[in-house]
Amino acid sequence: MTFSTRQKLFFSHFLAVVLVSGSIGSYFYQSAIDTLLGSLQARLQYSTGLLSRTFSPTELDQLLTVADKDNPAYREGITRLRELVGSNPDIAYIYVLRRTGDKVQFVLDSDPDDPAQPGEIYQVSAPALRNGFTTSSCDRELIHDKWGTFMSGYGPIADSNGRYAIGIDMRADEVENKLYELRRTGILSLALSILLALLFAQMLSRNFLKRIYALHRRCVAMAQGDELSPIGSGDELSQLTATFDDMLGRIQRHHSELEQRVARRTAELQTSNQRLQGEIAERERMAQLLEHNARTDFLTQLINRRAMAQLVQNDLERIGQAGGACALVLVDIDHFKRINDQFGHDIGDDVLKAVARALQAAVREQDVVARWGGEEFLVLLPNTGEAEAVEQAERLRQLLDNAQFRIDRYPNRVTASFGVSEYHHGQTLELLFKQADLALYQAKAQGRNRVYAQSGGAA
Repeated sequence: MTFSTRQKLFFSHFLAVVLVSGSIGSYFYQSAIDTLLGSLQARLQYSTGLLSRTFSPTELDQLLTVADKDNPAYREGITRLRELVGSNPDIAYIYVLRRTGDKVQFVLDSDPDDPAQPGEIYQVSAPALRNGFTTSSCDRELIHDKWGTFMSGYGPIADSNGRYAIGIDMRADEVENKLYELRRTGILSLALSILLALLFAQMLSRNFLKRIYALHRRCVAMAQGDELSPIGSGDELSQLTATFDDMLGRIQRHHSELEQRVARRTAELQTSNQRLQGEIAERERMAQLLEHNARTDFLTQLINRRAMAQLVQNDLERIGQAGGACALVLVDIDHFKRINDQFGHDIGDDVLKAVARALQAAVREQDVVARWGGEEFLVLLPNTGEAEAVEQAERLRQLLDNAQFRIDRYPNRVTASFGVSEYHHGQTLELLFKQADLALYQAKAQGRNRVYAQSGGAA
């Protein structure tokens, strides 16, 4: 089959334009798909990160079977999940999962119609779900289960040590709609590229053939002996050159306009990114402030009872694994009620703050001081036996009993009683606290302003 020169020119230009435009279109289409999925996954990871601190592992440990649905913790958790789902139309379900060995079980499920029951095993095995117990993760594709088709994100519940994870299902129709819009745009772009390729190839082949036809006519005229007209500067080649010059100018103008639009859009994106980073930084600051307030006593700025109990528990776990010693010193300001009654609660607050500062400044670098409640303070002495703990407690008692220790607006001396207890292997946290409390009671019963060790008597 023989093709004419015009057909060869047409098809060669057409195929070249289609190949280039198709390659570019495919690249940008795939980039758009990746950007969309990346944006959805980032939203899911961000949401699971925020929600991971809304549930306590202690509460979730109470919800093991269907019989626990009457537990107030279950009802409160379900209500909280459904409120979160109702506040975001893109979210289908939010649920909490428990990992027990190789099994993954439901704990809470926001589905109002057919919720998963506490203890029900989740049969679908997705890599993102397994990873979600230790770090934030998202599905790379749509996942199908008995509740429907979703793109899901997972994140570990705070302080759960990989036992609990929170999951968020994004509605599949929302994801499909976004993908459909991208596909439709890609198909329209491809069709437009083909149409433009047809027109462009036709124009190029015609312009090339004009010069060939002109040469053919001159050759025929020359063969027939006809008089040849001079070829001016405005022949087809010149016109073609002028056309290309004009096209080049238009392309440059369009390119310049495109660069300006891109620069404006880039500036807008940078501004939005800076604003987003500012919001993220503010949220992180607020989260840190909330965490600080949750661990700190407002009056004395020492850590509070809850934070100290966790530190003591951690130290006991350390001793259980690596060995060592640990002691507690429970401090009670003597006759503190009399101070409040005679001088007022504002003076009592001054006394509490002064004693807190004195204890905090006097303890060793490894020791930790906390306000235990009321006029009581607790000192944790890691790697310390009873004898050394008694010495440290006596040093603190003498510091308060010293004539140089004075408090503004309070004219009298301040003394305190000290109860010392040492941890012994196998003791519970509660028993260790109880021993310190009993030792303090003995110190106060024997006249106050003294140190008493539970196993050794008064110091």
